[in-house]
Amino acid sequence: MPAYLARRLFQSALILLGVSFITFFLLFVLPADPVRQIAGRSATPQTVENIRRELGLDQPFVVQYGRYLWGLVQGDMGRSYLQKTDVSTLIAARLPPTLLLMAAGIACELVLGLAMGMVAALRRGRATDNVLMMTSFVAVSAPQFVVSLILLYIFAVRLGWFPIGGYGTWHHLVLPAVTLGILGSGWYARMMRSSMVEVLRADFIRTARAKGLTRRAVIFRHALPNAILPIIAMIGIDIGIFMGGIVVVEGVFGWPGIGQLAWQAIQRVDIPIIMGVTLVSACAIVLGNLLADLITPFIDPRIRIR
Repeated sequence: MPAYLARRLFQSALILLGVSFITFFLLFVLPADPVRQIAGRSATPQTVENIRRELGLDQPFVVQYGRYLWGLVQGDMGRSYLQKTDVSTLIAARLPPTLLLMAAGIACELVLGLAMGMVAALRRGRATDNVLMMTSFVAVSAPQFVVSLILLYIFAVRLGWFPIGGYGTWHHLVLPAVTLGILGSGWYARMMRSSMVEVLRADFIRTARAKGLTRRAVIFRHALPNAILPIIAMIGIDIGIFMGGIVVVEGVFGWPGIGQLAWQAIQRVDIPIIMGVTLVSACAIVLGNLLADLITPFIDPRIRIR
């Protein structure tokens, strides 16, 4: 286990280094000029050059990237060009809403998706299977803003059960979490159905049935633990996606997550914030996949970590 963790941590460090290099390079060659955003349209050329020199943006790419990496090693993610605040402080302020929405959204995805996938697999080839798979296809294809606005109109505007937007209580969390659950449940449903169908055809399932085990025992004690393994990997990927922010959903419901911070930074070409959010998202994806790999052996003892 220690050797495996050391190897994975080293690989993760290389991945994060690559992500930081590619993102920084793309921002470096971007036609948009962050200095113009800071100085304003009426700034003189001399003012623009002074700001560029002050921020170090007049230096070559290698110098700028090296200075950024040295700051990261020291725990410094830089300062926002426009908000004049440390990027780590800005991201930390958005983390609680993001983590809360991530947990609730993934929970809704799993409840809806796994239930649909299991029922479809057990009713394979029947009308129920076809309806559920069609529903999952619609859920996967539906635009985020459409689902968000429909739920908002029905449950907030017409029925008045939940607030229109904002953050602070569980009432504010329900609609954005359910929206994400509906949008993501289609992927989980299709994956769960495919995995469950394959497991139900396995020899050990036929053996369990031949031993006289009940249908419930066969499904929940033998089939489900084996069919759920691909789902764990999907959860690890979802963690990174949610940590990067669901911009549309956050925008519709006024949720103050990292996605809104990133979108505002992109509009203003605030490079330190863009870099910070990108690295946080990359770290979340790497960590999510590592946790998925560590959890898998506890579900299936046949898998060994080496």
